[in-house]
Amino acid sequence: MDGAMELDARPSSVSTAVILIALLVPWTMFVACTWLLSFSVHYASPHWAWVGCLVCFGIPVILLLVGGRAKVVGKSPVPWYFSAGSSVVAILFGATLGDMNYWFNAQPFYDIGTMNAYWDVNPSVHAGRQHMDAGRVHFADGVRIDESKAMGFKNVDTYCVAPIVAQAANVSRANPLSDWWAVGLNCCASGASFTCGDVGNPKARAGLRAMRDEQRPFFRLAVRQAQGQFGIAAPHPLFFYWMEDPSQEILGYRDRGMDLFVKSSFAFFVLNSVLVVIVVTGIAQLMPVKRRIAMWLESGVTS
Repeated sequence: MDGAMELDARPSSVSTAVILIALLVPWTMFVACTWLLSFSVHYASPHWAWVGCLVCFGIPVILLLVGGRAKVVGKSPVPWYFSAGSSVVAILFGATLGDMNYWFNAQPFYDIGTMNAYWDVNPSVHAGRQHMDAGRVHFADGVRIDESKAMGFKNVDTYCVAPIVAQAANVSRANPLSDWWAVGLNCCASGASFTCGDVGNPKARAGLRAMRDEQRPFFRLAVRQAQGQFGIAAPHPLFFYWMEDPSQEILGYRDRGMDLFVKSSFAFFVLNSVLVVIVVTGIAQLMPVKRRIAMWLESGVTS
């Protein structure tokens, strides 16, 4: 009976320190991996960003070892095992979300920031090879999109292009030059329809460079189709999203990336907190049952 009484004397609740570890360690792993792979570290040193996430896997290993030690000394290892498992999930999910956030939001923001901005560009005067480093372009008065020469190339999505031309451009010659192209996805129907970007906005007269490496080959194929059909010469085609204010769009990339980081961090903390409450409550309810079973077994042996 003395052994049973010792079992009954053990605390029936998880310590506050263990609960805080279960709350904060997985959340910290999520925040760390999401931040490393979302922002400037990924852009400047992608390999080190991934190494940082891999190093985080050392934390759940330590938690598993501590849980094993707790089991040896007669304490419940469940909170430690839970913390280890949720830390692994946090690292994997944080790395995945951070990488997606980087490719869709942070990388375009950083890429455009390293490129030049040009004002008063006249497509009939300035060739594409003179502005290969253009990230933002503000065109001269009278520049417009020639929707009559829009073209789309279908490859799952429709890659739409239309030449950006000056109002007084000489389009009567056999091979008009057009290195400047407005682009978009799934915004050109059959015929000469082109509804990409701010094409319907009379104040729009600027372009933000299309930076996706995986999209540019299909935009080039659409340009080649336009060259064949309309006799356009485009030796150095540059692709832009047509809009009124590229600066606001660039800031939008940054804001969307930060917004996703903050909201996902908060959401993970809430979800993990709910799971911690469930685990701690379950342990509190199961431990007395285990003690009664142990006491019953102990009393049976002694009798």
